[in-house]
Amino acid sequence: MKPARHHVPRHLLTDVDVAIVGAGAAGLSAALVLGRCLRRVLVLDGGPPRNAPSPAVQGFLTRDGTKPADLLRLGREQLMPYNSVEIAAGTVTDIEAMSGHFHLTIEGATGRTRTLSARKVLLATGVEDELPPLDGMRDLWGRGVLHCPYCHGWEVRNQPLAVYGRAKLVTGLALLVSRWSPDVVVCVEDPAYLTLNARRRLRQQRIQVREEPVVRLEGTRTGELRHIVFESGEKLARAAVFIHAHQHQRTQLAGQLGCRLTSKGAVWVSKQHQTSVPGLYAAGDTTPGTQQALLAAAEGNAAAISINETLTREECPR
Repeated sequence: MKPARHHVPRHLLTDVDVAIVGAGAAGLSAALVLGRCLRRVLVLDGGPPRNAPSPAVQGFLTRDGTKPADLLRLGREQLMPYNSVEIAAGTVTDIEAMSGHFHLTIEGATGRTRTLSARKVLLATGVEDELPPLDGMRDLWGRGVLHCPYCHGWEVRNQPLAVYGRAKLVTGLALLVSRWSPDVVVCVEDPAYLTLNARRRLRQQRIQVREEPVVRLEGTRTGELRHIVFESGEKLARAAVFIHAHQHQRTQLAGQLGCRLTSKGAVWVSKQHQTSVPGLYAAGDTTPGTQQALLAAAEGNAAAISINETLTREECPR
């Protein structure tokens, strides 16, 4: 006699088991795990990822140096054998938490909307960087203007580098960047707030502090930095400048649902990657912590395992 299969109670039947909002490293990684768990999954792709301007994803084991678009293409290709997983272009404009499930409103490329029900939702929408309002900053972002020395330090090693930003942020970043180059200059937006202790630490590492206002960045058409230009007209030749950009959530979905946020605006999650809203999970840059594609993928994996085990407990009551 064949063993009886477990069935989800009728009141929990939904269009999909899991809706994943975001098709970056975290979202695709979660979809892979859930697909292997035979879960019905819809991945909603809202557009290019944060690292789209970057020439390559670095520090990702077996994929070091891969173009961001190629990494996502490979991820999508590897989801093709899992028939229960679908990827669709669409922006989630609203999520409503119901009793035991969620309703999502999705806007397609043509502007038409549709609704979808899911037992669980994973937010993997990431963040957007708020770049300083300097001429050239946006044009050089991802190549001549960098945010993470772990991601890009090797590529600009032993070259003249700069760190730009507010006093309370530049010291730690400059000390870190000095691991990759002996020639680092700090350009401080608000030098009056750079403490004596911070100046001492920078001086000990032979990091020069420039207090003159910066008016623009000059670079090539392909995004490489050539000069930092000060208000006086003086030009400082640099190969790259690192900044500690402020960030905000790419969507307001977490806030609309009343999720707990950290003081820095990240979506708080438990050890199981569940937000403060039951059944709603988050992974990748959306959540607190170090931001790297490999770590986002790992978080997506961990969140998917937690989701599947929660679904299984609901399907197999005691």
